[in-house]
Amino acid sequence: MAELTATPVLAKDTLLGLLLPFWQLVIGAFVLVVLVLSIGRLARRGPSRMTTALLVTAAAIVGLATIGVLLQG
Repeated sequence: MAELTATPVLAKDTLLGLLLPFWQLVIGAFVLVVLVLSIGRLARRGPSRMTTALLVTAAAIVGLATIGVLLQG
């Protein structure tokens, strides 16, 4: 019986490889714009809100890092 082997589709992989950095750049730019706008709005609201926002952000970072470490193994 003849062996059937699948040949890789190189064109599709190459096209995806070319597009992937572009979409990462678009997403990164969008996140940066939203971050700058939210920081500006938060700064206008005063130091009390800034402190609360920094504490919430720090807690979220620590929580996500902990979850990442626990799920890594």
